[in-house]
Amino acid sequence: MPFALLEDRALVSVSGPDAENFLQNILTTDLDALAVGEAKPGALLTPQGKILFDFVISRAGENTFRLECRADIADDFIRRLMLYRLRAKVEIAKIDQAFVAVAWGIDSTTSQFDSTPVADARFLDAAVQRFYGGTAEGGDLAAWQALRIAHGIAESGSDYQLGDAFPHDVLLDETGGVGFRKGCYVGQEVVSRMQHRGTARRRVLIARAERPLPDPGTELTVDGRPVGALGSTAGMTGLAIARIDRVKAALDAGQPILAGYAAVSLTIPAWAKFTFPQEAVGAEEA
Repeated sequence: MPFALLEDRALVSVSGPDAENFLQNILTTDLDALAVGEAKPGALLTPQGKILFDFVISRAGENTFRLECRADIADDFIRRLMLYRLRAKVEIAKIDQAFVAVAWGIDSTTSQFDSTPVADARFLDAAVQRFYGGTAEGGDLAAWQALRIAHGIAESGSDYQLGDAFPHDVLLDETGGVGFRKGCYVGQEVVSRMQHRGTARRRVLIARAERPLPDPGTELTVDGRPVGALGSTAGMTGLAIARIDRVKAALDAGQPILAGYAAVSLTIPAWAKFTFPQEAVGAEEA
């Protein structure tokens, strides 16, 4: 059974009698819909609705939540949570020597990890489990990267920069990372407006080429005009965040889409519900 150790991840614990109410009021994830044994994506937004921190969140006991994020942003994430704590009865702390692993496949349980698996709810068409605790050696990070790319799961740092993307851009609206029926949270007004008006134009797409793709961050262009940028790559496949209206216009016109000098095809992840617009929007409306 394939697995990978994620040494670039950190765990933040939020616990206490007010933990759920505290997090429910600031994060995009609807914790009322978070079951024991699953990890859902989420974000803490700016008031303007852009992603300030991204994570996956799971329950770690009564009145206790585990937020897994990039290790390099964990301390800043904790400081930001502290700013919102005010008089809430919660404890916020980074878990020292955190162990994070991921396994996938038809039978994605393993005795290597001394912890109960948590289902990664971002993967709607694959069995992926996360483990928090245990010991293991080896693993295959390249295979994990390829799996994540193949299923259209974007993460900050490798696919987009924090402060530069809305939740819809990275499909949090489709992977359970945004609660549209919950109450207010930071940035909620902007996200709700985008949802109800159907104005999301930037989306995660899967890029494929007939030769190895260039480096992440490479601009995607049509006739010299930008339509998006590459994120993570694995050989001839990668993720891209692109303007779906401009991609649709290029497809309708038969114009090639380039990543550097490589011609690429851009497709919607198989599980996603969004579609290319029926009528492409011109550059003058961008």
